[in-house]
Amino acid sequence: MINLTSLTSVERFIEEHQFSFLYVSRPNCGVCHALLPQVKDMLKEFPRIELGHINADDIEEIAGRFSIFTVPALLLFVDGKEMIREAHFVHMQSLQDRISKIYNMVAVKSDENKL
Repeated sequence: MINLTSLTSVERFIEEHQFSFLYVSRPNCGVCHALLPQVKDMLKEFPRIELGHINADDIEEIAGRFSIFTVPALLLFVDGKEMIREAHFVHMQSLQDRISKIYNMVAVKSDENKL
């Protein structure tokens, strides 16, 4: 997990990784602290996905840039395009299923293009 500390570093993170997963939280958010370990554990199944953590108190403009109205906010980008967005109460199995579909489709296509 990479801690992103500026809007510029967030933009660069999304640009530099085919699969980038943003986890936006606040220090005083109990749901945020409970969910993060579950997200980290789930993402082990998807080794190409890079996890970036954003403290919304440190990067206040993150809310406006990504239209985030509550935390935690979870955003998956593929090739710079937002593909999944979840916020506050996240159903982990549903999220995992959605990520798996996108991940497998894109990863297989990427592998085929390398042949």
